[in-house]
Amino acid sequence: GDLLPADGVLIQGNDLKIDESALTGESDHVRKSLDKDPLLLSGTHVMEGSGRMVVTAVGVNSQSGIIFTLLGAAGDDED
Repeated sequence: GDLLPADGVLIQGNDLKIDESALTGESDHVRKSLDKDPLLLSGTHVMEGSGRMVVTAVGVNSQSGIIFTLLGAAGDDED
């Protein structure tokens, strides 16, 4: 599975299934579609299908970037 490098909104998809376990801890693959769940998050992996997305956030502004920033900030308090 390809790693998604940025957050985005699905604009075209064909039987797209994503592994979001890196962010949610859930091992089930999540089906993405234009109608029901078009949000794609960085740090997740494409397991099946294909698609195109419009990028909405990268780096520290993405969901995984925000999580890593918060984890880093928590680690700084322990000095």
